[in-house]
Amino acid sequence: MDNRAMRAPLITDPRSVPVIGVDAHLPALDARHWEPQVLRAQLANLADWVSPLSGDGGVLLSDTPLRPAAVLVPLVDRPQGLTVLLTQRTAHLRAHAGQVSFPGGRLEDGDVDAPAGALREAREEVGLDPEAVEILGQLPPYRTVTAFEVTPVVARVRPPVRLQPDAQEVQDIFEVPLDFLMNPAHHRRHRVVVEQRTRQFLSMPWQGRGYTGEDREYFIWGATAAMLRNFYHLLARPLSSRA
Repeated sequence: MDNRAMRAPLITDPRSVPVIGVDAHLPALDARHWEPQVLRAQLANLADWVSPLSGDGGVLLSDTPLRPAAVLVPLVDRPQGLTVLLTQRTAHLRAHAGQVSFPGGRLEDGDVDAPAGALREAREEVGLDPEAVEILGQLPPYRTVTAFEVTPVVARVRPPVRLQPDAQEVQDIFEVPLDFLMNPAHHRRHRVVVEQRTRQFLSMPWQGRGYTGEDREYFIWGATAAMLRNFYHLLARPLSSRA
């Protein structure tokens, strides 16, 4: 791991961190909020919008250059409704081992922009064909404690989805209904003190079956949960903001 990232206090066992509350007081969103025209309008109208969660990296690593990265937020068009495709990283990786994440990673010299990098990474990690992907827009960057400035690229994926995970990076692939993730009653808030600094994060545990066929709980937390929460706040904006 880069020594710059080690300067920030890392959370190594998020499941053990106490839950201090859930956000059931916020309204749950439904399919009307992610109709194609609404999604495009919301993502195109970001000039006056600031994401509520910008990431601890912007605070804890304020004097550290952040490396550009991009992730794909794949919304799979299933008959029962949109799902979000996520991965669980393998346990042996140096960074974010075993964590749930979007397909994505560090931008390379050949990536002309964040969508290009997100598509390349998604193809490399899970075998997602770019021809099946429609880019809808992107959210403001999220700054991680591992010294990345991550741009979430929102996209719609048209089935059939034929995937081939990279065994070196991806342990499992799974899909979560978007309406589950866009219901703050499933958003749990955690707080812990690490190296004399208070850290807070969200988690969205999901019980389901991955591509390996195993039925279990997937612990969505940290940067991935924060970016999903930002997506929630974007889609929850009043209708008048969707011009």
